[in-house]
Amino acid sequence: MNMNLEEASVAKAAIRYCQETMALVVLVTFICLGLPCGEALAQKSKAAEDTLEAFDRNNFDNSANVDNKWFPLQPGTQVVYKGFTEEEGKRVPARVVQTVTDLTKVINGVRTVVVWDVDYKEGKVKESEIIFFAQDKDGNVWLLGELREVYDEAEFVGNRAWLAGMDGSHAGIMMKADPRPGTPSYSQGYAPPPFNWADRGAVEKVGQKACVPAGCYKDVLVIAEGSKHEGPDAQQLKYYAPGVGYIKVGWRGKGEKLRETLDLVEVVKLTPDALAKARAEALEIEKRAYLYGRTPPAELMKSSNAKGQ
Repeated sequence: MNMNLEEASVAKAAIRYCQETMALVVLVTFICLGLPCGEALAQKSKAAEDTLEAFDRNNFDNSANVDNKWFPLQPGTQVVYKGFTEEEGKRVPARVVQTVTDLTKVINGVRTVVVWDVDYKEGKVKESEIIFFAQDKDGNVWLLGELREVYDEAEFVGNRAWLAGMDGSHAGIMMKADPRPGTPSYSQGYAPPPFNWADRGAVEKVGQKACVPAGCYKDVLVIAEGSKHEGPDAQQLKYYAPGVGYIKVGWRGKGEKLRETLDLVEVVKLTPDALAKARAEALEIEKRAYLYGRTPPAELMKSSNAKGQ
């Protein structure tokens, strides 16, 4: 095919443009084939409030021994909270009983400690759940899953579960090793529908004072929690005392629907019999969850397990 000088120049320019474009595509493809880079690019492509925490199962040792200053989980400890929620314009009495069991469970390659949590509304069980926490080598406390059972007038009506590493769920940080104001918010975990867990935490204040029925505390840490699902104008405030855990729950924002307030009223060290009963209840909850057939069962925390895996 005959071609004049001008046409030849245009053709060469077009070919050069195509070559450069293809080279760029090949370079990007080659770089992104590496998993770490791919993850980094994915993280950069998301808004900050959507990013998940980098989870490394190899960064856990003695993970069932949760001794974080702000979030200690000593097996056999039971804490009781009392307060109110708002439902359909009505102020409803609420009570929460949280028990650190002597059970552990391996989730996504990490041994977690099992916490049993029961919510009461107007004196009746509303929710009963087991929650899985682990502490990494840096002292951060991670949330690796939950199984929540829901009750109506004290009658069991169903459950929902999520476990990190399964069905798109991802572990998150429940408490930083060194929480500081002004630092970015952090993911407390992610679970897709139907659980819809996507909460984030941010350090609000440090060095506060707070009094609740269980006593007065200094050096209190305040964490603001919220989620994209609930909207920017709905947050829960949790007050943490050193060596105790959270002692108070409040809220802020016009979009907050539950408007839950809770105060710590009692800290109990369970007797061996009471701890055995709590353990049995937690195991019964586990048996009723279909997801658990795909994971190793929870087991009694051995003396060596109490300080790790």
